[in-house]
Amino acid sequence: MDKILEILKGVRADVDFENEKKLIDDEILDSFDIITIVSEFNEAFDIDIDIDDLEPDNFNTIEAMKELIDKLQEEG
Repeated sequence: MDKILEILKGVRADVDFENEKKLIDDEILDSFDIITIVSEFNEAFDIDIDIDDLEPDNFNTIEAMKELIDKLQEEG
């Protein structure tokens, strides 16, 4: 979780990722942020987040992002 938070803070230091629960729904993160985050996650965690994984539910919270990463690492 620390690595995820570090990546997220590197992309958007102004966002409280630990407490925000609607990062996508409230338009806190835009499409450019998501592209950057996906790229960083793919590299840092040796995963491949593809188009099917780009659902708002997967990026609304840091917990959802961790679940996605864990799932992709298990599949990998």
